[in-house]
Amino acid sequence: MGEKTNSRYLGVIITRKSIIFLFISIITVLSWFFIFSSTNPNRVLDHISVSESTDVPLIIIKNSNSSPQNNAPKPQNRGGAETEEPVNENRGGTKKESSMNQNRAKTLRCTQRVSPSPRPLKVYMYDMSPEFHFGLLGWKPERNGVVWPDIRVNVPHHPGGLNLQHSVEYWLTLDLLFSELPEDSRSSRAAIRVKNSSEADVVFVPFFSSLSYNRFSKVNQKQKKSQDKELQENVVKYVTSQKEWKISGGKDHVIMAHHPNSMSTARHKLFPAMFVVADFGRYSPHVANVDKDIVAPYKHLVPSYVNDTSGFDGRPILLYFQGAIYRKAGGFVRQELYNLLKEEKDVHFSFGSVRNHGISKAGEGMRSSKFCLNIAGDTPSSNRLFDAIASHCIPVIISDDIELPYEDVLNYNEFCLFVRSSDALKKGFLMGLVRSIGREEYNKMWLRLKEVERYFDLRFPVKDDEGDYAVQMIWKAVARKAPLVKMKVHRFQRFTRPF
Repeated sequence: MGEKTNSRYLGVIITRKSIIFLFISIITVLSWFFIFSSTNPNRVLDHISVSESTDVPLIIIKNSNSSPQNNAPKPQNRGGAETEEPVNENRGGTKKESSMNQNRAKTLRCTQRVSPSPRPLKVYMYDMSPEFHFGLLGWKPERNGVVWPDIRVNVPHHPGGLNLQHSVEYWLTLDLLFSELPEDSRSSRAAIRVKNSSEADVVFVPFFSSLSYNRFSKVNQKQKKSQDKELQENVVKYVTSQKEWKISGGKDHVIMAHHPNSMSTARHKLFPAMFVVADFGRYSPHVANVDKDIVAPYKHLVPSYVNDTSGFDGRPILLYFQGAIYRKAGGFVRQELYNLLKEEKDVHFSFGSVRNHGISKAGEGMRSSKFCLNIAGDTPSSNRLFDAIASHCIPVIISDDIELPYEDVLNYNEFCLFVRSSDALKKGFLMGLVRSIGREEYNKMWLRLKEVERYFDLRFPVKDDEGDYAVQMIWKAVARKAPLVKMKVHRFQRFTRPF
């Protein structure tokens, strides 16, 4: 009996507590309801202050009470850009709705403010002797003490040919020289030259190392060592003796080594610097790697395809390759693929070289082809990839160790096909892949390829309204590594006295 009485007593207590809790909850909800109903929900927007400072990012507070219709996606045009929906003032809305629309319009006007462009990379360039840069092109100063050509009057001519494909050093140096001139009126410069190294983000070493290798790496009968080796030794002596190198340990220096064989001895002494390379095929990870260094494009040798309207239906050749078939090391894939594809319909796979107008013939073939093979050769990369891009022929990349320019900001999957070497050598795999790409998917990739083409085009000068070309993209890639460079410099300076 005692247990039943206690259980009934507890039940009464629990029931009373539940009723009290429910009553308090109802009162609380009603109180908040009256508070919200008597308050303008948009009043918070009137108190948002928009900072006038160009250094402070704009923050917009959106009204959480906006209707679902206002959260719907904006209409888009054929190119995917958002279009503004016209505002209808006579939709029969209430005064409250009109006020909400006005506040949303204020917010929209705020979001239309253009954020300031990032400041250009500040580059300190050594005034090195012409023997390291334009002197290699045959340029000679008119008088003693002059280091640089007056590019307003005469831009030293690059020899072209195969030397041109590794000419990134030439274009970057010209861009820095141009940034000093009043004629450079570009509002969106990616890099500018500064005269005081203490103001610089990076220090640029203007040694045309690829040109030095291409033209002067052979030893003649009167030499004990090649001119290229002597220049490398002199570069090391010059750079490591500069106060800028000693202050940073070279970690903020930018050195060009685009040809895989350039800087062959100097690289082992200057490796703390940031190298500008084509790939890492002939570097140890200790000397060069994708985290520390910059991958820059080759200069394409075929002409750019201007006013290209070909698309899927205007390219009768399905798959194209013309080049050296028998290569060293990783290049064995080329020979195996040749044996697999030589009898395939709509495939052009043949030996080719620069002789007998080989470059122009390759350009014509690429412009007539839907897909162009880029297969690893002696090194993971080759100029063929960038010739294909210039020809708007979708690259099929078969190179397991390739590193690509600007891949931290550019998605190559939108305009390239990637195939593992092991898959490419499976009978029928590669042809099955390219034949599975229909007209709609192909044209989408082809249009994207045309959009990004200029990012790989090395040229000088670039006009302000032309957008980013390869030189600007390379400087921006350097700028993205600048914070890491600064951290490395600060770590290097831990045990040094600043004064």
